[in-house]
Amino acid sequence: MKAGERAYTVLRDDILNWRLAPGTPLAEIEQAERIGVSRTPVREALARLIAEGLVESRGRVDSVAAFSTDHLVELFEFREALETQAARLAARRRDPEVFRSLRDEFQLAAAKSSVDESERDAFYALVARFDAAVDRSVDNRYLTNALTGLRTHLVRARRLSRDNPERLARAAAEHLLITEAILAQDETLAVQATAVHLHSSLVNVMATLRQTEPQPA
Repeated sequence: MKAGERAYTVLRDDILNWRLAPGTPLAEIEQAERIGVSRTPVREALARLIAEGLVESRGRVDSVAAFSTDHLVELFEFREALETQAARLAARRRDPEVFRSLRDEFQLAAAKSSVDESERDAFYALVARFDAAVDRSVDNRYLTNALTGLRTHLVRARRLSRDNPERLARAAAEHLLITEAILAQDETLAVQATAVHLHSSLVNVMATLRQTEPQPA
């Protein structure tokens, strides 16, 4: 892996997984030493991350982009616009065999009262397969490109709810309803079920984020 790609991959992964918290300064010298590359690859990586909205540049200081409740609300407003339309188109154009398989997997996850630590990675992988299946069904390059960019930021939001096993089980049930609606080609239900899922996700992540934000003195 080239030095620039390595620096980008390390920084991006650390930001998405909250190892580099919002507001953390990203000095080129310090990050170059940490990653084990020269300053130039780090500078290139930071430029890419700024373009993705994961890093903010204020004058000569780069830092991890803020992630406040205001940012989260805006993100979910955008998410609702994209994902409800994606669900509608997926219901119209879906491959039934693909969504029958997803339905069976979500049924197993939804039957549990919680998703324990050993099952979380598998659950997130299932959700990723669901997203990929929706993208293929949508068959609209502009919409799928927008969804790809959106999901970069959603990774940070999802990490906040990673330690809530009960919420993950409810999310499985919500995904099951969306999957069943898509499989039945019920566009209205697919849109409504997606909207309900997004509302529940926002409420959960907002509650968690408020606990991490500094309180006024």
